[in-house]
Amino acid sequence: MNEAILNIEIQEFINSNLNSEITKLLFKGSPFQQVSIQDITEQIESKNKCKNKLPTWFNTPNIYFPNKLNIEQTSSEVTANYKSSLVSGETLLDLTGGFGVDCFYFAKQVENVIHCDWNQELSAIVEHNFKILGVHNIKTQPSNGIEYMSLQVKPVDWIYIDPSRRHDSKGKVFFLSDCEPNV
Repeated sequence: MNEAILNIEIQEFINSNLNSEITKLLFKGSPFQQVSIQDITEQIESKNKCKNKLPTWFNTPNIYFPNKLNIEQTSSEVTANYKSSLVSGETLLDLTGGFGVDCFYFAKQVENVIHCDWNQELSAIVEHNFKILGVHNIKTQPSNGIEYMSLQVKPVDWIYIDPSRRHDSKGKVFFLSDCEPNV
């Protein structure tokens, strides 16, 4: 996570180029020393994918966006809100937290949410975004959710898992055994 992306000038550049052609921006190069044009265009592309799917994230200043694949795999706000209506209680453990949209909505229904994701950069992005979104009852845990769960001493009310249905070599997968983690 390159925190320089959050600089006011860079955020303004990203927002003013949401409708620009990515290829043209790539050829022009970065107008900023501390951030590559690839990082900037990744923010633009990912933010654009959030416009309808994640309007809260799209419309909130200083949100840091992960790569497009993470956005594609995350629940929409509508779906996450529905899922959250099915839970209540003290603690929910999300073993496959991803971009954190489900956790954001679970946190409205459950006192404490634990967001696990093995991708440390994604966990840092999610932790930053929760602060920006004003959510304080989610703990981000940059680790394998299954391993984290096995170390838990304190009981939880809910365990949530939504495995990745993409595989590095197989592309999109359909069998549970091909999902990550293998459920």
